[in-house]
Amino acid sequence: MVGFDLNPVYELIIDDLVKRKYAISDCFFSEAEVRILRNHLLLKQERENFKKAAIGKSFNEQIAKEVRGDFILWMDEGEADQVEQLFFDKIHHLIDYLNRTCYLGICESEFHYARYPEGTFYQRHLDVFQNDDRRTLSLVFYLNDENWQADYGGELALFLAAENGVESELKIQPLAGRMAIFDSKTIEHEVKRVKQQRYSITGWLKTR
Repeated sequence: MVGFDLNPVYELIIDDLVKRKYAISDCFFSEAEVRILRNHLLLKQERENFKKAAIGKSFNEQIAKEVRGDFILWMDEGEADQVEQLFFDKIHHLIDYLNRTCYLGICESEFHYARYPEGTFYQRHLDVFQNDDRRTLSLVFYLNDENWQADYGGELALFLAAENGVESELKIQPLAGRMAIFDSKTIEHEVKRVKQQRYSITGWLKTR
């Protein structure tokens, strides 16, 4: 492609999305950027009101502890500070790359900070609504402590269908700096019960 530099990190993500409909990257952000984003999230938690997350969309939203237990704060790019702009710049670069190489037609994104207190979870679900299927790719960026241990729980479980019809469950550890990206329309997923505070930025890339 004339005048277009290939990005090896993005290429690996695209290759996995094409083959498996999900990808995991541990180097989307640098270690320094991960620390900056994590510290910023913790500062936001002190200063802002994280709200109990609901299920459903707009008119039929409801808070259901038996379904999900996270607290969220939506990110507004129009009011982004310097740290958040770092995040959005990287997202826009990825969107531009995906649109130029895969012709996905991504035209919008939405993201929020997420905090899972000890003992919470999110039951199995899809990321699209019955009356709105614009979400195309789901992204989760983990901002947990660098010493996150496997027995802390909080794994992202993806439920994958094999060619023979047998379903498998892939558990992704929420390690600091890790990004999980997957097909919003086809891959059901859940967050396993956490035993420590679990932090992330979660969002979606959307088509028209």
